[in-house]
Amino acid sequence: MTTSTLLDRPLHAEAELLDALRAGDDGAFELLVREHAPRLLCVVRRIVGSDADAQDVLQDAFLSAFRHLDGFEGGARLGTWLHRIAVNAALMHVRARDRRKAGSIEDLLPGFDAEGHFEEHVAAWRHVDDDVLCRAETVGLVRAAIDALPTNYRTILVLRDLEGLSTEAAAQRLGIRSDAAKVRLHRARQALRARLDETFSE
Repeated sequence: MTTSTLLDRPLHAEAELLDALRAGDDGAFELLVREHAPRLLCVVRRIVGSDADAQDVLQDAFLSAFRHLDGFEGGARLGTWLHRIAVNAALMHVRARDRRKAGSIEDLLPGFDAEGHFEEHVAAWRHVDDDVLCRAETVGLVRAAIDALPTNYRTILVLRDLEGLSTEAAAQRLGIRSDAAKVRLHRARQALRARLDETFSE
C-alpha cells in the first residue's frame, strides 16, 4: 500500500496503518501524528500544566509508541493505546518534576466552622450558555484554575472529569488506592469550585 493511499483512507483501517508503521513508512507516521497529536496535546497539557513541557512530553510519547509498535497487539484501538502512553508519559514527567513535594491544597479549599458549615456563604452558580463557556476568556479562567491545583490533585481531576476515566482506572494510573483517589478527587473539585465561584456565582 502506498503512502498516498494510506493518507486518503479513514483511520479505522488500523491493521493496514500498523503494517505501514512497522515497515517504517514516514507517511504513516505523519498520519498518526496528524490525527492524534491535537487531542493528546490537550490531555498532556492539562496534566503537566505547561505548553512547553506538554510539547516535549508528547514528542517523547510518540517516540516511545513508535519504538514499541511490535508490542501493540490490537487489543484496543490505536488511539486508546496512544492515549495511555501519553498520559503515562505526562504522569512520569510531573512525578519527576514535583517529587520534592506532593503539594498542599489546604489554602485553596473553602473554609469550614467548628460545626462543619461553610465559613462563607456559597452561592449557587448561574446558568452559563454554551457560547460563553466556549469563549477564550472563560476557557482561560478555567484552565488557570485547574493549573493552580497541586499536581497530585490536578491529575486525578483531569483523568476523572476531563478524560472520563473511572475512579478505579484513574487510581490505577496514579498508583494509589481507589478510596484515596475518591478523597483526592473530592478535594480537587472543592478547590476548583472555590477558585471559580467569583466567575460563575449568581
